[in-house]
Amino acid sequence: MKHNKTGLIGIIITVIVLIIVVIISNLKTNQLQNMQTVVSKLFMPLQNGYVFIKNKITGDEQQLSDIEILKNENSALREENSKLKEQVRELEILKSENNTLKEYVNLKDKYSDYTTVPANVIERSYSNYDKILIINVGTNDGIKENMPVISESGLVGKILSVTDSSSKVQTIIDTASTVSATISTASESILLKGTLADTNTLKATSIPVETSILQGDEVVTSGFGGIFPKGILIGTINSVVNTKNELDRYAVVNPATDFSKLETVLVITQK
Repeated sequence: MKHNKTGLIGIIITVIVLIIVVIISNLKTNQLQNMQTVVSKLFMPLQNGYVFIKNKITGDEQQLSDIEILKNENSALREENSKLKEQVRELEILKSENNTLKEYVNLKDKYSDYTTVPANVIERSYSNYDKILIINVGTNDGIKENMPVISESGLVGKILSVTDSSSKVQTIIDTASTVSATISTASESILLKGTLADTNTLKATSIPVETSILQGDEVVTSGFGGIFPKGILIGTINSVVNTKNELDRYAVVNPATDFSKLETVLVITQK
């Protein structure tokens, strides 16, 4: 009985399959095309989604590859830029050293009558009262207290104190500094001192009544006092201030040396 049922089901399935085959074989071409269209429309979104995802993944991979290339190029450019900066820095150092050597040569030539030691300004200590420079030579270089210090432009000051490898220079614009000088148009000596009122000028006092003094006159060291040699340029007369008492008149002097930009000096070790 059981075998009869199984055989019957098999016969029914076979008949259904044959009917479907017949139906499909009898479908017209247009109907097949319509069916294909329907199937295409059903599967088109899936296909488009697949293509989009594939392109997206491929594009992201390419973008990641491009970013990695750019990172490598950027790293190489940074390294090259660093090397160029270092080369520029080395050139600037060489240029500065060359300029310093030229200044030393010019100074040596200008003051060839003196025995000198070249030095660099390594520190400035300016206050209302003190105008001090620190230079990089000391007792190891034969430097002693009260030795004159000059620049290419003119007088700077004198050695105030000394260590083994450095020295403190009291500049002529220091309020405690006094320099004996003469005016280019006269032989009489005058005194120059630093001022509190203007740290960039000197005050010329003790001007003899008979001395004619005019704006633009040069002021040089007189050689008196035993510290500064005679004839070193100090500056020029900026203005003359007359008072009721001619003995009290004074002049304002512009130093020849620009102390704010001073980098190299010479210490006169033997006059």
